[in-house]
Amino acid sequence: MIQIKGIEKKFQRHPVLDGVDLFVESGDRIALIGSNGAGKTSLIRCILGEYSFTGDLTVSGLDPRKQRVAVLGQVGFVPQLPPPLRVRVEELIYLTAKLMHISVDSIRQVAEQLGLDISRHNKQIFFKLSGGMKQKLLIAIALARNPKILILDEPSANLDPEARETFFSLLAMMPKETVMLLSSHRVDEISSLVNRVIEMDQGKVVLDRPFIQARKEGV
Repeated sequence: MIQIKGIEKKFQRHPVLDGVDLFVESGDRIALIGSNGAGKTSLIRCILGEYSFTGDLTVSGLDPRKQRVAVLGQVGFVPQLPPPLRVRVEELIYLTAKLMHISVDSIRQVAEQLGLDISRHNKQIFFKLSGGMKQKLLIAIALARNPKILILDEPSANLDPEARETFFSLLAMMPKETVMLLSSHRVDEISSLVNRVIEMDQGKVVLDRPFIQARKEGV
């Protein structure tokens, strides 16, 4: 599904990714861990085709830079920081549903499960929603697509306890072949969902273990 060989990325000559090698197979549920600045988000941005880099990276055999539309068609993504979109909620949902060939109702249903009544906020500008409401809506859009690959960067950070519990229940019900890449500082929170742990430090992969083995090693 995702094949990464020796990718490197620098910002103003400072390496943020330094020779990363990874192979992610169908059904992998990965906890991507590491301190702030370890390279987790930069790696995600490369997979999404947002950053240029050196080395080789393919998603289902596709180049995320040259074939970005095709790659993003397979990926559901929830960022750590919601984008400052200055469109009404109803416009965002309609445009997303049209682009992704899914129904508006499917997005509404997931949002309602998370405790967000979209009908009450249709006319509001996305940018002006609370952090929790933005996160719920982005999660609803990502999950409603039923993507082959789900990439979540600290996705539960702004969720209330009830929504967080529902969210993890929804993740647990995803098809077994769905790839999940969960970047989180709270491994215990996602322990029931993952089968693999990847730790990054200073732009390198310093640990890649099955989850059970990683827990035995005290990760």
